[in-house]
Amino acid sequence: MGYLKTYIVEDSPVIRENLIAALEELVSVDVVGTAADENTAVQWLASGMNDCDLMIVDVFLAQGSGLGVLKAAREHDKPTKLVVLSNYATTDMRRKCIELGADRVFDKSNEIDALMAYCMRLSEGDSGNSGFAALT
Repeated sequence: MGYLKTYIVEDSPVIRENLIAALEELVSVDVVGTAADENTAVQWLASGMNDCDLMIVDVFLAQGSGLGVLKAAREHDKPTKLVVLSNYATTDMRRKCIELGADRVFDKSNEIDALMAYCMRLSEGDSGNSGFAALT
C-alpha cells in the first residue's frame, strides 16, 4: 500500500506532535493535515481535498467534539479508516464511537503500542480488522 495518508484531529500540540513523530518513525505515514477542533476537521472533510486512508480523532477537543468529526466523516463515501485516540476510552465511550463509525478506539494512556501496530498493519495493506473484535 505504501504510505498511509493520515489526518489527525487532536487539540493538544504536544500530543499531536508526539503522535506524528511516533507514526513517522514506526509506520509509513504521510500526515496530510491536522485539526485542533471539530469545525476545522469538518471543513477539511467537506473541502474535496480530503483524501486520506486514516483519520485519528480525539474525543474531547478545544472546540466541538471528535464525535461530530466521526459523524461528518461517515457522510463521505471515501474508504477512510476512523480511529479514536482518547484519554476517555470508557466502555460507554468506546461503544458510542463504534456506533458513530469508528473502526477502532484506543486509550492514550495505555494503548499507543496497539495503535501503532494497527497503523502498521494498515500501511502494509491489511484491512486492520483481522484478529481483532470491535472494542465495545
